[in-house]
Amino acid sequence: MKIQPAERDAKGRFRNPDGGPAGQALPRVARMLLEGKGRLWPPAVTDPPQPPPPHAVPEGHAAFTFIGHASFLVRLADGTTLLTDPIFSERCSPLSWWGPRRVRPPALALDALPRIDAVLLSHGHYDHLDLPSLRALHARWQPRLITGLGHAEFLARNGVPGATELNWGEGAALPGGHHATYLPMRHFSARGIRDRARALWGGFAVEAASGGRFIFVGDTAAGGHLDVIGAHFGGFGVGLIPIGAYEPTWFMQAVHITPEQAIEAQNQLRVRTAIGMHFGTFKLTQEGIDEPAARLRAARGAQDFRVPGFGESFVLAL
Repeated sequence: MKIQPAERDAKGRFRNPDGGPAGQALPRVARMLLEGKGRLWPPAVTDPPQPPPPHAVPEGHAAFTFIGHASFLVRLADGTTLLTDPIFSERCSPLSWWGPRRVRPPALALDALPRIDAVLLSHGHYDHLDLPSLRALHARWQPRLITGLGHAEFLARNGVPGATELNWGEGAALPGGHHATYLPMRHFSARGIRDRARALWGGFAVEAASGGRFIFVGDTAAGGHLDVIGAHFGGFGVGLIPIGAYEPTWFMQAVHITPEQAIEAQNQLRVRTAIGMHFGTFKLTQEGIDEPAARLRAARGAQDFRVPGFGESFVLAL
């Protein structure tokens, strides 16, 4: 099965893999907001300390360290180090004083990171594309930054030049001879109300130079695009799959998956070992802080789908 590139409609907006529009109509957004904030979260959470990320990784493996939300530090066997959707800011918002505030600090501080060789940026939402974090990373290491179509000019205007843009199905070289392919996801991208779907959204397949691969899903709703990806690549050793931000389901099902759907996504993508993400960091939707992990544990059965501790590292075969 072949991954089809994204196409724009007559108004210049990208559409989802199933041909449907991106996101929800504004009247449905208003209805969702009128329902209220849902279950309360604690103002702050302190997690137990975790061992530092490993410095050495066996051949054919990678180390995945959960920093929080959709941010992972990934170290490949040759020492190449990647970051996914890095956000170290206090809020995921256009304003420093308003918007969703993190209840957990980043499990690894920016200053504690090892050298970063490349950043995988799934899409433009504020909880995934955090300009202060990207500027700091660029100033320190100038890592290669790979993202979807329509983001490079915006990033350059905001102090992060040199991003590589990809359409769905296109690939780019990573340092160390590794390779990343941009993947279709059912979601959308926007920084405001006027730019919805003007830039592309997606996930990444990373193929290691020595063999094996993992997938970083980014954000997605359920759909047949996941079957296409699984069949195209023949499966993945590891998958970083979102499990939170799903209530109210009548609204969020257009852009996110429930924990039960995350288990189905693991099957569709043919992922051997899945690691949950996109939970317990920023209160974006109505569910309680512990609900995604509890529902995943109750539904996963014998599947190897792990709920990471904040700061926890897994060394897994690709």
